[in-house]
Amino acid sequence: MGDIKSAREIAMEKVEKLGEASEEERLRWKYAPEGEKLAARYLKERSNLVAELGKYEAKAARYVVAGASEVLVRNLDLPRDDAARRKNKRAMDGLKTLKQDKASVENVFSGIRRIFDHYQGQGEQQKKQSYESLKAEFTAKVQQAIQQQYGGQPLGFKINVERQPQFQEEWRRVLASLDAQYYKLLDEYKRELAALS
Repeated sequence: MGDIKSAREIAMEKVEKLGEASEEERLRWKYAPEGEKLAARYLKERSNLVAELGKYEAKAARYVVAGASEVLVRNLDLPRDDAARRKNKRAMDGLKTLKQDKASVENVFSGIRRIFDHYQGQGEQQKKQSYESLKAEFTAKVQQAIQQQYGGQPLGFKINVERQPQFQEEWRRVLASLDAQYYKLLDEYKRELAALS
């Protein structure tokens, strides 16, 4: 029978097979997180990206830019409110600064802006229509249930279905479904942005 190896022994064998990390890997491990922190500060505190990047030598700056770009792309989101719109603008401005292929970046941004405009225009109308439709549907169901319970007698009061937990839960589900369409498109553009140099 063969020897039974411990989990540690198996892990050590795998590490030995991997070999020594290259200089490029070590630089990425060290500087990409610094780029992520830089982007977070830029979004929150309005720091100057160009000045901050100037503090790094060329070899390291490449990984700082990659880390910062990743965070900025990740922070692009649907413009639900003014704070989200400001954050999107800030992230896009930062990406324009970091990315070298300015024309391709601007092409992707055009697509993202179309999504945002549609979300704020037709998307809002669609949400209002869906909300009113759901409200009417729930009201009819509640009235029918009450009339069945009380033998068809109309009640002298109205029930606010919008306050019912079932209504709110269904509305969140509908809203998530509507937003999913926009997220799918936005995610495609975000992947394109991440791939640009």
